[in-house]
Amino acid sequence: MQKMLGYMRRAIQEYDMISDSDSIAVGVSGGKDSLIMLVGLKLLQRFIGIDYNIHALSMDPMFGGEETDFSEINSLCEEYNIPYTIIKTHIAEIVFDIRKEPNPCSLCARMRRGALHDAAKELGCNKLALGHNHDDVIETFFMNLFNEGRIDCFAPVSYLSRKDITVIRPLVFAPEKEISRTSKRLDFPVVKSKCPVDGHTNRETMKQFITQQGTKYKGFSDKIFGAIQRADINGWGKK
Repeated sequence: MQKMLGYMRRAIQEYDMISDSDSIAVGVSGGKDSLIMLVGLKLLQRFIGIDYNIHALSMDPMFGGEETDFSEINSLCEEYNIPYTIIKTHIAEIVFDIRKEPNPCSLCARMRRGALHDAAKELGCNKLALGHNHDDVIETFFMNLFNEGRIDCFAPVSYLSRKDITVIRPLVFAPEKEISRTSKRLDFPVVKSKCPVDGHTNRETMKQFITQQGTKYKGFSDKIFGAIQRADINGWGKK
């Protein structure tokens, strides 16, 4: 976990993600990334030198009309003395049953983000932490390039004026493989997604493409990440 804390501390300091008196809603999907981020933010409170508080927040899309079992995450939050809120939604029903979206991921993501933004504001939080990792940055860059023909990526820090909330991504320096190893070693209670298209998305295709390029070109992912920073795409330039 120490290595994860190092990655997170670097991101927080390099991009000025957190300030004194911040109240941070931590988006917890139940996946390995969000759990590492949640516990990491709690542990960092002890020594990072910033006075902030956190509130864990899970948004349940209700896949198949059934509630997701977040009981083990609730126990984890109790162990670390982190307040925890679960928001039940009808997102899955709208996306898959009512709209019958042929490419559901985009609409689902927008609705999930909207629900998280609203819930964070209702909790009195001024920031929302999302668990995007190092690999997600590169995958999103290539998805925008190949699918939409534009050079872009989500930002490490984004202020949403319409919601008056700032989105931060403390895990952006942490590679997915290292997050997976840490999660397994610490036996975190990962909640398997019940999404019917899980593992068959455009992002999964892009993940495979990047892995293939990594076997051909040494340091491929790190070079792309460095290029994004040097070009200062959407605020990625080092402060």
